[in-house]
Amino acid sequence: MMPELGKYAGAVLWSYGLAITVLVVLVMVSLWQGARVRRALAEVEARMGKTDV
Repeated sequence: MMPELGKYAGAVLWSYGLAITVLVVLVMVSLWQGARVRRALAEVEARMGKTDV
């Protein structure tokens, strides 16, 4: 199912691998930062006496 890449196979596969790795890292960093901001917001709301209603 993989197309014939000839002499460029190594470069193409490394590029795909690198691109996938970068995307995975960006998603992980985004999720980590989102969780951190959510915790910080919950702390601020708790200090201000707000509740979920």
